[in-house]
Amino acid sequence: MTSTPQQPLGSGLGPATTAAEAVAGLDLTGRTVIVTGGASGLGVETVRALRGAGAAVVVPARDTARAAGTLGGIGGVTVLPMDLADPASVDAFADRFLAGGTPLHALVNSAGIMAAPLTRDADGHESHFATNHLGHFRLTLRLWPALLRAESARVVSVSSWGHRRSGIVWDDPDYAGRPYDPMDAYGQSKTANVLFAVELDRRGRSSGVRGFALHPGSIVTPLARHQDAASLRRMGVVDEDGTPVIDPSRNLKTPEQGAATSVWCAVSPRLDGLGGVYCENCDVAPLVPEGAERADGPGPAFGVLPYAVDPASARRLWEMSERMTGVSLD
Repeated sequence: MTSTPQQPLGSGLGPATTAAEAVAGLDLTGRTVIVTGGASGLGVETVRALRGAGAAVVVPARDTARAAGTLGGIGGVTVLPMDLADPASVDAFADRFLAGGTPLHALVNSAGIMAAPLTRDADGHESHFATNHLGHFRLTLRLWPALLRAESARVVSVSSWGHRRSGIVWDDPDYAGRPYDPMDAYGQSKTANVLFAVELDRRGRSSGVRGFALHPGSIVTPLARHQDAASLRRMGVVDEDGTPVIDPSRNLKTPEQGAATSVWCAVSPRLDGLGGVYCENCDVAPLVPEGAERADGPGPAFGVLPYAVDPASARRLWEMSERMTGVSLD
């Protein structure tokens, strides 16, 4: 199997497609999916759609009681403790899941933080990079035996058009010596999400493990907790009254619409045999020439910047992440 070109497939779906519509007609009975961040924002709608199609869904959460309450109306969801920013917690979750011998058909890495003040994990890594990338890197590699057991599995990284804010700053990813900018830190972590999917797909495709990254759209969720109303208005995602603006043609979506591409990447037969690409609006996204990107605000068909899908950078990030986490597939 070769890599998938970063070119739209013509899926027939679009920006207004909902998560339920993305799985319409599919029977996922017998499949198991883990959804990080599954008890908040887009994750809840991702879980709802997958459960509605018959999948068994496991949601790791820092606050299991709160997560169980949020997901109680969906039913049939297993909630287990895990904190992405705590390596020991990630290992404990992975060990518990692996002990059950269950094949893992899809891992949807949806949890994340955005625009947070500068904080660091126990190993000294900047919080966006630690939570959004390194935590998911560790989790995915620790769950690798379960992904292999499924014989055909997908790992889905929820990235963002925010990847335009920053590539990987190789000599200082943790802001040890450069001024801290919360949105640039978020952007770097979102670029890492895409590069992770590219290299994961290269390493896993011969064993049936494929990687995808995606932009869900611009949706007002608890992810925006660190941004004030004025910032959200400048971004164009809320109106003067603070009400979320819904316009799928400009990628301004409801949570149900925002979760659609996550679900599509995780289970759509349209992607069988493909991988290593960044998707949006339930399709493979186009490449955007560097310098042609918009600096701020939502807009149609953002695409992906070349540096975020560069194979050499993807390999370099993977090797750096192995050193940072002490985890590898070897």
